[in-house]
Amino acid sequence: MPLLSLTPFVDAKIILFKRINEKIGFLSVILIFAKNRVKTQSYMLQLHDLTFIPFISSAEIEESIKKLAQKISVDYKEKIPVFLGVLNGAYQFTAALTQFYPGDCEVEFTKLKSYEGTSSTGTIQSLIGVDNLKGKDVIVVEDIVDTGNTISEIIKILEKEAVASYKIATLCYKPVAYKKSHKIDYIGLEIPNKFIVGYGLDYDGLGRNLPEIYQLK
Repeated sequence: MPLLSLTPFVDAKIILFKRINEKIGFLSVILIFAKNRVKTQSYMLQLHDLTFIPFISSAEIEESIKKLAQKISVDYKEKIPVFLGVLNGAYQFTAALTQFYPGDCEVEFTKLKSYEGTSSTGTIQSLIGVDNLKGKDVIVVEDIVDTGNTISEIIKILEKEAVASYKIATLCYKPVAYKKSHKIDYIGLEIPNKFIVGYGLDYDGLGRNLPEIYQLK
């Protein structure tokens, strides 16, 4: 009885295994794509009529704040700065920044108040919630600096208050949008000119409590 050659059977099995692997590989790609798509959709954030997607993680935010706190502590090692958080947006940033600050400091919160004056000068600006800053070293803490209009008004008021010194710290900074000449001394994150929410920043009142930052989709 002649011996049967096993070569055709081996070749057939090899071809079969290759086809199975190709199909499994193709299915794996589909599954990964589907998984990533579901993951992306699950991280989408709906606030009112707008949809936002993840932009800056809470870990990245924390790391940038720690670096800022360390840098400020070096600059103010022989002083006791007053961290002046600008409400409402900077409440989270101010809390975290002072928590990581290793030296002595004071913490105040303020809000820029606008009202119509009786004279032709138009809108008058004032800081509410602050008692006396005269002779103190003030660090203005902002959630974001874009056009710089708010910072410009605060600086005018601080100069009238005769503070010893002032510097500006911001979590987010939009260099493309910035229109003023005042130096921003401490910058956590430089970002493009995109609309963002989270970590103190809001869209029509929502999103301030988020631990990370989202950008408009």
